[in-house]
Amino acid sequence: MDGALFVASLVVALAASYRLLGDYMHGVVATNRHSRVERGIYRLVGVDPHGEQSWAVYARAVLAFSAVGVLFLYAFLRLQDLLPLGRAAVMDHGAWNTAVSFVTNTNWQWYAGESTMGHLVQMAGLAVQNFVSAAVGIAVAVALVRGFARRDTDRLGNFWVDLTRVTLRILLPVAVVAAVALMVGGVVQNLSGGTDVTTLTGGSQTVTGGPVASQEAIKELGTNGGGFYNVNSAHPFENPSAWTNWLQIYLILLIPVCLPRVFGRMVGQNRQGYAILAAMSVLAIASVAATIGIETHGAGTVPQAAGAALEGKEVRFGVPDSAAYAAATTLTSTGAVNSAHDSYTALGGMMPMVNILLGEVAPGGVGAGLYGMLVLAVVTVFVAGLMVGRTPEYLGKKIGAREIKFASLYFLVTPALVLVGTAAAMATGNHRTALNPGPHGFSEVLYAFASAANNNGSAFAGITVDTPWWNTALGLAMLFGRFLPIVLVLGLAGSLARQQPVPESNGTLPTHGPLFVGMLVGVTVVLVALTFLPALALGPLAEGL
Repeated sequence: MDGALFVASLVVALAASYRLLGDYMHGVVATNRHSRVERGIYRLVGVDPHGEQSWAVYARAVLAFSAVGVLFLYAFLRLQDLLPLGRAAVMDHGAWNTAVSFVTNTNWQWYAGESTMGHLVQMAGLAVQNFVSAAVGIAVAVALVRGFARRDTDRLGNFWVDLTRVTLRILLPVAVVAAVALMVGGVVQNLSGGTDVTTLTGGSQTVTGGPVASQEAIKELGTNGGGFYNVNSAHPFENPSAWTNWLQIYLILLIPVCLPRVFGRMVGQNRQGYAILAAMSVLAIASVAATIGIETHGAGTVPQAAGAALEGKEVRFGVPDSAAYAAATTLTSTGAVNSAHDSYTALGGMMPMVNILLGEVAPGGVGAGLYGMLVLAVVTVFVAGLMVGRTPEYLGKKIGAREIKFASLYFLVTPALVLVGTAAAMATGNHRTALNPGPHGFSEVLYAFASAANNNGSAFAGITVDTPWWNTALGLAMLFGRFLPIVLVLGLAGSLARQQPVPESNGTLPTHGPLFVGMLVGVTVVLVALTFLPALALGPLAEGL
């Protein structure tokens, strides 16, 4: 009952936010007006805000901006011992991994944040990337929607304008309000180097402070993940109470849930946005219910005696709230955790993994969830067209060979990275850094590559990854898993924008009703089942059965 009330209150809050924030975000990306601050930024970087870009130029801008971010953050980490509020310089392969991780919105952490990163790096390096990497995802999603909405053009907007507006008008103000709310709830916000305390056993311990609340707010709002502390949102300085836990989940889901409203407004059919949201909601509710149900009725002598699978859960949250958090962060690309996924029951631990392997489209990361679901919608209408022998259309745009090639390649990228990476780890013996043998150890390796390639960032734990091989391999998975799909999405957007709309006819599949929603959910599940079922059978399914 507690879990049901917790989830129901989240649903009500998100439903109340859908039109309010969705309409506001639509106004931000659709307006032609620029603020004085924005015009100053455009002059500083030499950008013409009125000059729109083709998909290729838009893609090059995304890649160039992200490459500069990787180089800057790598240098920041390598030189932090020379900077104020710093710590020891980060080793080369670790700095590479972290730079790629935060620029790609993955936020995978091989390190303990409180002992590895200085306050300046946390604020001016990692937190800044939390803002701009999230803004990149939203900008790409908006560019794809413009591809559906526009006709007979090769222009998708201006990346620099989209990036600036999303950062300054959406992410920054909401994050400030969220940070204040978290501070009221007890999340730490200071520049303390640490406080010496006496433990219950009479020993001494240094408790690290820092600018936690400000980073926590954008970490969740931007579906970034990671954490100021090694134990992430299980730490009482990051997540002190049940209501801050609720607030963090709300922030994680807020923008991804409201972006379908932006989609509906931009294509001129709000019901299309509701259809996408409905498909996301079906998948999300099923996942949350399954995760909570499995963990509260955990199989095994000890869980049944205790009444639930309590291992790895924080007692101040309980099993339902912890399981809901695990589902929310893996249904999106957040990767923050408030419990140990490695300690979940076999099938309970499989659910976060399946959420990631679904492509994180329910509702997904900021921007990435929407454009992932829209590409799935393109595949769905293509399949429907094959079934009835008719040229597939979506929102008046024909889905031909060029469009389906972009969509197919999009969905081949991450499975290839996940499965090839897992196979390489097993074949080279690097899987031996996992603490567990057998199916559970395989699950730890599979989860690591699934999390990296899908830009989630959470870890199954139980595996040592601070080695040159793991940092390099996971860094490459994050890099290719982020930017290859983005280039393909923008290519699809460019192809759609050049088309003239096709009038609806009696043979056109309605893409706003229950039939289409059901087909979209089915295609999403079937794609994952056909791709990853053999791997899951070697790991969590083998362990659970």
